[in-house]
Amino acid sequence: MTALCTLFIEGKNVQTEDGRQFERRNPVDGSVASRCASASVSDAQRAADAAARAFPAWRDSTPAVRRGLLLNAAEELEKRTEQFVSLMAAETGATPHWAGFNVHLAAEVLREAAALTTQIDGQVIPSNVPGNLAMGIRQGAGVVLGMAPWNAPVILGVRAIATPLACGNTVILKGSELSPATQGLIIQALDSAGFPAGVVNYLTCDVADTPQVVEALIAHPAIRRVNFTGSTGVGRIIAETCGRHLKPVVLELGGKAPLLVLDDADPQQAAAGATFGAFANAGQICMSTERILVDSSIADDFVDRLVSRVKSLPAAVLGSVVDQRTVERGNALIADALSKGATLLTGGLAENTCMPATLIDGVTCEMRIWSEESFGPVKAIIRAKGDDALLSIANESEYGLSSAIYSQDTARAWNLAQRLQTGICHINGPTVHDEAQMPFGGCKSSGYGRFGGRAGIHEFTELRWITLQTTPRQLPF
Repeated sequence: MTALCTLFIEGKNVQTEDGRQFERRNPVDGSVASRCASASVSDAQRAADAAARAFPAWRDSTPAVRRGLLLNAAEELEKRTEQFVSLMAAETGATPHWAGFNVHLAAEVLREAAALTTQIDGQVIPSNVPGNLAMGIRQGAGVVLGMAPWNAPVILGVRAIATPLACGNTVILKGSELSPATQGLIIQALDSAGFPAGVVNYLTCDVADTPQVVEALIAHPAIRRVNFTGSTGVGRIIAETCGRHLKPVVLELGGKAPLLVLDDADPQQAAAGATFGAFANAGQICMSTERILVDSSIADDFVDRLVSRVKSLPAAVLGSVVDQRTVERGNALIADALSKGATLLTGGLAENTCMPATLIDGVTCEMRIWSEESFGPVKAIIRAKGDDALLSIANESEYGLSSAIYSQDTARAWNLAQRLQTGICHINGPTVHDEAQMPFGGCKSSGYGRFGGRAGIHEFTELRWITLQTTPRQLPF
């Protein structure tokens, strides 16, 4: 059944002013998964105006009010788990396990945001002016524009707006054109939770209209913060646009996550971490293990164990990738590597969106997969001798989001982790790991700023200096 999706502006499901729509097709069978309203610049301005009108009252609402609504939203989200599973399968090819995990973690993000409502604190700052009480306080900044991708549509859609709402901002969520109905269901859950009209707004639009719509939103004077999760290429455009309009932005972009297997690692544990990190959601996660860097002294044993685990993965664990472009990109990376001397250990070229888990050994810097993000189930194994060599290869990448180190010497791994140029590093754990309360983000071409926990408060509030003169002040004239 085709899902229908409207815009949501000022507490109402509305159609676009010009009546335009677009379709999202199922990546597995090509059927129409959803038919959604395609917002215009005028629709975007309507949403921003509505959010601006709702902001003063929401900013001044009590922490208890915001906390209660966010907790309600978590419950409403979980009530819709079966619908999310169905929509994610239809729009993105996601497995039931991945969709269910999306709902679980997204609900935790909302509960963590609820807990943050009383953590938005400030400080009293000693002043050199007699009788002057000086304070630094944090307040909601205004309207926050959140743009979320399709690969973890519930987690990332909720993450784009949960902490901003907790901090007293009103929000506009711009859904992905690849998962519009899935992310529209998030908005239904928040509406049922009881958020006042205009506090939460939702836009979708056809990919051809996205540049103009996003430009208009960022330019709107009511938009005071922006966050975007997606590709580095689009992230650069968002950053440039925000720069022109002097709008602070949080960017969580592409990755090429390295997993380092040191010579003293437990090969079985490392192989388990690499398998999960590389092939969860068919490798379509920003944190996915893209480069498996293994010390040559244990490489043969480790690779044998890794290949054995990967070959035993049921096809249902991977699911479908999101579209044929992913297939074409993966096939091109495989063909390029094999033509330049790499060895195919398992998997191979795909004919449809149900791609096999693929491992390529002997990858060198001349091959595209050395540096290009696959964002699919096609992974590189790179052998090198010694910690310094592994570190050098890991840091060579332009990206810097997640990483992992496997070693039985925790002090050695800790010291190496300090030198990795990534925003996140997990020792003896996979590159794919997310918790709502953690500071999540990267460096280099993986973006800047942080989602999660108290770090999110910093990103989505305005820090203000306010003074109270308690005694007459002597002025120079």
